[in-house]
Amino acid sequence: MKPEIRHEQERVDRVIETIKEQIGSLENETGRRQEEVVEIRKNFWDEVKVNTDTFDDFLETVLSLRQQAQVLTVSQGTHQQAVKKLASLRRMKEKPYFGRINFLEDGESTAEKVYIGIATLTDKTGEDFLIYDWRAPISSVYYDYAPGPAEYETPGGLIKGKLVKKWQYIIKDGSIDSMFDTSLTIGDEILQQVLGKRTDNYMHSIVATIQRRQNQIIRHDKGRLLIVQGAAGSGKTSAALQRIAYLLYKYRSSLNADQIILFSPNAMFNSYVSNVLPELGEENMEQVTFQEYLNHRLSSEFQVEGPYEQLEYVLNETTAPSYTTRTAAIRFKASTRFFESVKSYRQSLEFSGMKFKGVKFRGESIVTPEQVKEQFYSYDPSIKFYNRIEKLTEWLNGELDKAEKRERKKPWVDEKIELLSKEDYQKVYKHLQNNKGTKEDLFDDYDGEHEALSKMIVRKRFKRLRNKIERLLYVDIKGIYHQLFADPETIDSLMNGSPPKEWEDICHSTVSMLSEGKLFYEDATPFLLLKELILGFQTNTSIKHVLIDEAQDYSPFQFEFLKRLFPSAKMTVLGDFNQAIFAHAREHVDFSTLTDLYGQEETDTIKLTQSYRSTRPIIEFTRGLVPDGYRITAFDREGEKPTLTKVKNHHELHGHIRLKVDELLKSGYHSIAIICKSAAESESAFTGLHAIRDLNKIKAGSLEYEQGVVVIPSYLAKGIEFDAVIIYDASSRQYGDESLRRLFYTACTRAMHELQLFSVGEPTPFIEEKEIHLREI
Repeated sequence: MKPEIRHEQERVDRVIETIKEQIGSLENETGRRQEEVVEIRKNFWDEVKVNTDTFDDFLETVLSLRQQAQVLTVSQGTHQQAVKKLASLRRMKEKPYFGRINFLEDGESTAEKVYIGIATLTDKTGEDFLIYDWRAPISSVYYDYAPGPAEYETPGGLIKGKLVKKWQYIIKDGSIDSMFDTSLTIGDEILQQVLGKRTDNYMHSIVATIQRRQNQIIRHDKGRLLIVQGAAGSGKTSAALQRIAYLLYKYRSSLNADQIILFSPNAMFNSYVSNVLPELGEENMEQVTFQEYLNHRLSSEFQVEGPYEQLEYVLNETTAPSYTTRTAAIRFKASTRFFESVKSYRQSLEFSGMKFKGVKFRGESIVTPEQVKEQFYSYDPSIKFYNRIEKLTEWLNGELDKAEKRERKKPWVDEKIELLSKEDYQKVYKHLQNNKGTKEDLFDDYDGEHEALSKMIVRKRFKRLRNKIERLLYVDIKGIYHQLFADPETIDSLMNGSPPKEWEDICHSTVSMLSEGKLFYEDATPFLLLKELILGFQTNTSIKHVLIDEAQDYSPFQFEFLKRLFPSAKMTVLGDFNQAIFAHAREHVDFSTLTDLYGQEETDTIKLTQSYRSTRPIIEFTRGLVPDGYRITAFDREGEKPTLTKVKNHHELHGHIRLKVDELLKSGYHSIAIICKSAAESESAFTGLHAIRDLNKIKAGSLEYEQGVVVIPSYLAKGIEFDAVIIYDASSRQYGDESLRRLFYTACTRAMHELQLFSVGEPTPFIEEKEIHLREI
């Protein structure tokens, strides 16, 4: 062993010994703290003096409760911090750190050796830093600079100096496997090792291999909106998750994981990325899909189409008579022009056009829709719209009060009173006694008894109506949205410019769906926006940061909606328009439209052009599939060229794919994806390839990403990587239309080590044969 490595190994041994000592100490502390929390909970009420006889007694009780709750909160917080620290130490025991810099601060005579790992570690005194957290200000020097002048920001100001040396370590089971003196950036040797690994069920932390541009994303802390536009495999999702870990570290006193939300493409992706933050000792944030949010808000009113159902239509129904109309509707309803039109429509309702539902009881009308509408427009137009809704609610409750009095005298009430059982009578009596007070003035004569029972029975029956009125269900939102499309000329007065030439047909198809109680996916967000603009926006001010992955799949309309939904949040959006597979985004090439969201001064854009996922031959092939592919640079990791195999029919296709899967499994690959264009093609492929052992089919509802051999539609594979990818049918029949170029690119860029394409007949015209091995059967 070289002297320097031996010296470094001795340090590793000392650090690990310190970690073990601290683990032992913390295990005792967490056990003690847990017992303390249990004891406080067990005896909580014994320590609280409850007395409400006088106001002073009540105040003393409240203060006693608050004091005891604070004691419990402090104990729970201390216990949780100890548990979190213990988890970090256990992770560090085998690999305490991964990097080192020798930094000479201006004005100092000797350079400080700064060792960098996933968490901070100090010696027994707490004064000597043995390891710095990768998120600490000084650690940014490790990621951002080559030896020479360097600087880093601290809360106290800018620290300048000189980076003398930079080292990287690979430590396994407490032993230094190798160490590298890196002069420019994170060493190729370590990246080669990391990228050359087989995949597993989860995405992992990349803190040991963060590149400078990724570090800019992680530590970015300006403005309201950060846009990350990155090539496939550039590490944008990993960097964004590391960014969350960084923010939780930097703002640990004011930010916690439940104030951050990630909008991801599907539930399976949530499973795939669920490991990253826990690896770094942080809790996972809330992870949802936009469709889950829409279903939460709309599924009680409509059967809501999902984004993948919409995409299946676009991919498979190209010959349908309504195809041109539908795709035009998708594009227009996703636009900011339509967003502004919906806002203008809502403003027009200030003066006319509101629709309401009447209120009926036992089949008889209390108020008609026309009466409600007349009352609404009788209010002074200068009163704010939502205040007029509130006044209308008060008026309707007053009308119910009158109706209740009328109903008490009707025969059906007498029948109900006569049919009251002894038990029901006792319940009514007790309820009235509790509300009325003394026994003497309750049921003192027959008339009083009858009146009290009548009031009780009618009020109970009216409770459901009052509940509907309080929830504003008397406002006919469906009818109002329907009205926007009932007359195709309505929109002319609401927007600048003209609607699509297919607008009349769009109106007819929208009205037809609404009449069936269904909502196109492209209508879901506009409908919800209109509902919010009328009834009041249900904002979430507790969320401080929103992450949106695969952002190219979101429409400008949806971004505007999310901005309103989370008014206090900063936003990080990640995407690649080369992977924009939804119809509304096919005409876009970047996120320039998003700069209007918060304004130019509040928006920053970072572009990642280096791809790390795939081998150089795969990247050279895939970048030829897209117009601006020349901008994508490959990391220098060698491998085999992709192979295209032409077959005559599907019987041959299935036979060759089975052989190829066997070959790939024997090569030691853990994850093999047979990627199909759509779910419909996946069904066919899964049936034809049933002889492959343990073959799994991934569907839109799949909750977890699993290894092995899977058949998967192209759009569900987004954001995930596989050891080897087989494109099920790369023929011109499947991928002949120019609109499918990005979909094909997305499928091919999922491959880390091998890419195999099969074509039944002539291959797609997207392929440049110079970058691929060609086999004809």
